[in-house]
Amino acid sequence: MSKYVTAQEAVKVVKSGDRVYLQAAAAAPTVLANALTERASELRNVEICHLHVEGEARYANPELAESFHVNSFFIGPNVRHTLKAGNGSYTPVFLSELPYLFRKNVLPLDVVFIHVSPPDIHGYCSLGVSVEATVAAIENAKIVIAQVNPNMPRTFGDGILHVSEIDYLVEVNVPIYGHDVVPFTIEEEKIGEYVASLIEDRSTLQMGIGSIPNAALSKLIHHKDLGLHTEMFSDGVIDLIENDVINCNYKGTLRGRVLATFLMGSKRLYDYVNDNPFIEMKESSMVNDTARIRKNPKMVAINSAIEVDVTGQVCADSIGPRMYSGVGGQMDFIRGASLSEGGKAIIALPSITKKGDSRIVPYLKQGAGVVTTRSHVQYIITEYGIADLYGKTLKQRVNELVKIAHPNHQESIEKGYYTMFNNS
Repeated sequence: MSKYVTAQEAVKVVKSGDRVYLQAAAAAPTVLANALTERASELRNVEICHLHVEGEARYANPELAESFHVNSFFIGPNVRHTLKAGNGSYTPVFLSELPYLFRKNVLPLDVVFIHVSPPDIHGYCSLGVSVEATVAAIENAKIVIAQVNPNMPRTFGDGILHVSEIDYLVEVNVPIYGHDVVPFTIEEEKIGEYVASLIEDRSTLQMGIGSIPNAALSKLIHHKDLGLHTEMFSDGVIDLIENDVINCNYKGTLRGRVLATFLMGSKRLYDYVNDNPFIEMKESSMVNDTARIRKNPKMVAINSAIEVDVTGQVCADSIGPRMYSGVGGQMDFIRGASLSEGGKAIIALPSITKKGDSRIVPYLKQGAGVVTTRSHVQYIITEYGIADLYGKTLKQRVNELVKIAHPNHQESIEKGYYTMFNNS
């Protein structure tokens, strides 16, 4: 019981110059992070690194730049400002490889903040809704501090750890960060229909959070024997599991179980995964391993993008030179699905931005990053149709992608590309 301390007492172990890793997404250990931020005046040059984290990020205040520097492996809205302000950096890394940065001591860790379920009668806690690189962080950090929360779902897989592996425990009682299901638009529903039309019975799915994945899932109620091997999932899969549409009986990796590395959704989702052995939460080095992904027959990877040029280059991490999110696991699953027997790699996106600009473009913005290359891409989908680019020449790709661009932009996109091409 001596391990139980207050958050303020626990974070006293952090010293100037330390590197601290925070568990990601809905499991963000905000109570501990806020307690550390309260020590800003005592600390200098503490690096706080993490993937996307939900909730507030007080340590990311540019006024605290001398005390804290944010190193993002995937950039969320709460820390996006740090790159321009100068108190933050971005480290590009595939999610499949992030645990190796810790295991290979490329990024030595001093402290890790985690967020766990209360220990059971045997002393075991669960990392709950987010495993990603946290297991590797725990194994390699000098000190492990956990906020222990009765609201954290208890999930199975790699996220089970004994209290003996934790140095300090801080009791909290706060809701797990969540997102309620948002109704999808007519355009998103149409995209979902096109995505669903490519999914066959006995396929295994990877898809993320948001209206387009939920729209696609809503169209699969009459499918049979689907599997789920995905970086993350949300509420959209629950009805399909309960109706035996997703049963994972024909997967090639971890057959008979859903496989994910983190999840995010509503309280319904968290209640559903709690103590549910059908859900396996594994480290991202396993879940996002292309060699394992490709073992699933008919693997279908569904990802999104910020913009796509007419040759098939996919920008998913930046708006021009301004970093917006990160590489994440898109390439892990695009490649795995492409190599799967009968697999399909899909990029799905609305044809225009909220401002009305085309997301199918003659060329990417100056400084934009390419997450999925033109040689990796297979299907691009908008509300105007499906462009099958696999095995197509550049000229054929231009024709295919112009067809699925918004009608108001089709002529200018085609003209823009050929003007650039002829002047090069």
